[in-house]
Amino acid sequence: MIELPEALTLAKQIDEALVGKEVLRVLPPTKPHKFCWFNGEAADYEKQLTGSRIASAEGFGIYVEIGFDNGKRLCINDGVNPRLLCTAEAPKDHQLRIDFSDGTLLAFTVAMYGGIYLHDGDYDNDYYLKSRAYISPFSDAFEQTYYDALARCKPSLSAKAFIATEQRFPGIGNGVAQDILFASGVHPKRKVATMNDAERKKLLERIVSVLGEMTDGGGRDTEKDLFGNPGGYHTKMSKNALDDGCPACGGDIIKESYLGGSVYYCPHCQPLIK
Repeated sequence: MIELPEALTLAKQIDEALVGKEVLRVLPPTKPHKFCWFNGEAADYEKQLTGSRIASAEGFGIYVEIGFDNGKRLCINDGVNPRLLCTAEAPKDHQLRIDFSDGTLLAFTVAMYGGIYLHDGDYDNDYYLKSRAYISPFSDAFEQTYYDALARCKPSLSAKAFIATEQRFPGIGNGVAQDILFASGVHPKRKVATMNDAERKKLLERIVSVLGEMTDGGGRDTEKDLFGNPGGYHTKMSKNALDDGCPACGGDIIKESYLGGSVYYCPHCQPLIK
């Protein structure tokens, strides 16, 4: 799933590898996907994009947006997997495929759910608009955003819920939250109200530093980039690391279901303080 490190990585790769490419044709889905959404009919994307060239790419929140020189924008969200391939490598099935005049193509596939939206800069979606307006964790203004969100949250809110739900921090979801909480020494279920000022400050610092490491590494090793390669950041609390044990103390990593997803933590390094 695309979270902020993957959104920034994919945008950078698209910007480096695709800018200037001319759209030869656009192919609609090979078969219907109940949970893949488009802006209008996917079959209409071809007449809007053919002949245009890719001009830019941008990553924000859980979105990657490709800009074309005719003013159109193609936006994908966290459940969409984009792959740059040559024509001979074209996948059997796709939800959208853009062929370029140089013999390469960009294929979009969706496993569970996802949106592929072509628009003119007027995409009116709450998640999209919040991600667009969001203060980046790498901005000097992020500290105030963090403390404003902290001040508004309920005392009963857990650490995972605080940083990874309700779009408080677009681009920070269940996936990246695991390593942020581990680096902070905070149990996913720990109530924010039980944390002192020093612990809250540490959590803020780790949000920034861990996201930076993930982005610098080209995304997490649980996800794949534009070329189908795993990200270079080795996750410490994920399905990939479950059997390795805690990198700090060597103890077992616990996996549990919590708040609609799985959480991974070390009970020694991340005690549940009540």
